[in-house]
Amino acid sequence: MVDSLKKPAFEEMRPGIKVPAKETILTPRFYTTDFDAMAKMDISPNEDELQAILEEFRADYNRHHFVRDEEFAQSWDHIDGETRQLFVEFLERSCTAEFSGFLLYKELSRKLKDKSPVLAECFSLMSRDEARHAGFLNKAMSDFNLQLDLGFLTKSRKYTYFQPKFIFYATYLSEKIGYWRYITIYRHLEQHPENRIYPIFRFFENWCQDENRHGDFFDAIMRAQPEYLNDWRAKLWCRFFLLSVFATMYLNDVQRSGFYASLGLDAREYDKYVIEKTNETAARVFPVMLDVAKPEFYDRLEVCIKNNEKLAAIVNSNTPKPIQFLQKLPYYASNGWQLLKLYFMKPIDVDKTHGVVR
Repeated sequence: MVDSLKKPAFEEMRPGIKVPAKETILTPRFYTTDFDAMAKMDISPNEDELQAILEEFRADYNRHHFVRDEEFAQSWDHIDGETRQLFVEFLERSCTAEFSGFLLYKELSRKLKDKSPVLAECFSLMSRDEARHAGFLNKAMSDFNLQLDLGFLTKSRKYTYFQPKFIFYATYLSEKIGYWRYITIYRHLEQHPENRIYPIFRFFENWCQDENRHGDFFDAIMRAQPEYLNDWRAKLWCRFFLLSVFATMYLNDVQRSGFYASLGLDAREYDKYVIEKTNETAARVFPVMLDVAKPEFYDRLEVCIKNNEKLAAIVNSNTPKPIQFLQKLPYYASNGWQLLKLYFMKPIDVDKTHGVVR
């Protein structure tokens, strides 16, 4: 009985191989794009900068970083109950996100090899980084007697098609928010080592530098394509992707606040800081920022959190499915309305010459 409490049951495909988490609007997605259109992009306006970034990728500063040391060689049964479950879910979400990047970048490197050698090599070296991250996370899961079958994930997950510019918006923000997530946890645990419940967090400082370099690559690509940033459509799409990334993180993390509490962090305050810093970073390339300092921004996300709690309660009830569907509709509608109101909140225009202008 005690063991079953220590080791929450996860559904397994076969012994030690976890069934992947169910795909939802909040889970990491796998992407594909128009490879021919990407191959036709003119990168000459920023070719020198891209070549410099490529040299950094070639230097491979972290080639000796992701090596497990003796601290991993112990039992982790003392991480038990809800903390264990939430930590495994954190590792799985992170591994899935990194593996998604690996698949996309690898395919881009293959498709662009004969058409845009600089881009192809950059994508190839970024896929190398993402593969290391995913492998390191999957190995960490094995310390909790579980792993993901990444080959199965490759074949079974649905792939979302995005135009190249949407790939750039999404991956740029993913890499930059990844930087701020990792570095914030790392700095916090430097100050509070007693909360470092597992050694993977010691690796986050170097890890986040990979994320930062990848983000810089997408920054340079977008600035070489002025039409991605400089018209009214770009402003609308940048707002959409900023809101999508920020809302997804906030709703996910608050739902799993117990994990952050185990590290000595308040999930809401942690997310607000990461969102603020990512918003500021994105302003270096995006034409708009979201006004995340306005109380309405988080007030509406909190309504979504309460709605999601009610939706979860409906799913876990014994009510017949057709009745559940009707019970869910008001909460789905409310979530949609909150996000729509957030999208149409007045953004902050960014003037790259004179700074931020409200």
